[in-house]
Amino acid sequence: MSDTEKLPDGAIPAATLVIMRPSDGGGPDEILMVKRAANMAFAAGAMVFPGGRIDPDDYLVAHNHGYAEMDPDGAARVAALRETLEETGLAVGWPTLGEAEVPAVRQALLSERLLSEILAERGDRLELDALVPFARWCPNFKEARTFDTRFFAVEAPEHGHELTIEEAEHSHIFWASARDTLAMADRGDVSIIFPTRRNLEKLAQADDFIAFSAHAAAHPVELVTPWIESRDGESCLCIPEHLGYPVTSEPFERVRRG
Repeated sequence: MSDTEKLPDGAIPAATLVIMRPSDGGGPDEILMVKRAANMAFAAGAMVFPGGRIDPDDYLVAHNHGYAEMDPDGAARVAALRETLEETGLAVGWPTLGEAEVPAVRQALLSERLLSEILAERGDRLELDALVPFARWCPNFKEARTFDTRFFAVEAPEHGHELTIEEAEHSHIFWASARDTLAMADRGDVSIIFPTRRNLEKLAQADDFIAFSAHAAAHPVELVTPWIESRDGESCLCIPEHLGYPVTSEPFERVRRG
């Protein structure tokens, strides 16, 4: 689906970032996850990847980095990095921002200072090309808000400071492999919504960022809008078969949608 084709009415442009780091134990790469606060209107209490809405200023920042004016991919890359910094205190794709400077810049963004202004004042540039695009989802569930979300993966930068949640939106933060997070969900220890589960399953097919980047390059990024159909006499929520997902349907009664 191209960016000019019709999306569900009211779809909100958004971006999310899968941040991957090597495991100390030598297993599959760990991924940074955050738990949504229980009072949030969307995905309350669910484990998600950092991310959020694309702001108008994100388009300007992307344009200043060489992307076409109003380019949705460039703006999504900016939003993914900005939201991650706001939500977790991790400055991804900003190599000239020192660790001691992160708290002040994070607070400035949370206080609604524009990222474009901060970058201009500092003379800094973001590494937007470090992000690997691997999915785009726009579920049209009646029970939840509709987001047109672009998914990116990136290697975690070196950092020595403790990561903390932005308490207005989240209640917990942790690192775990995709496989471990899925196992926690299967045990009922955490809750994950349908798009997060499918993308964790996709991530779990690769052991590290390099392998996942190769997997992402081997499959197209096309808009996923899940649909309901009957399979073996059971209503299932389904997604396309050719986008690299190992699981492409789930019984509708078991699905958490938002």
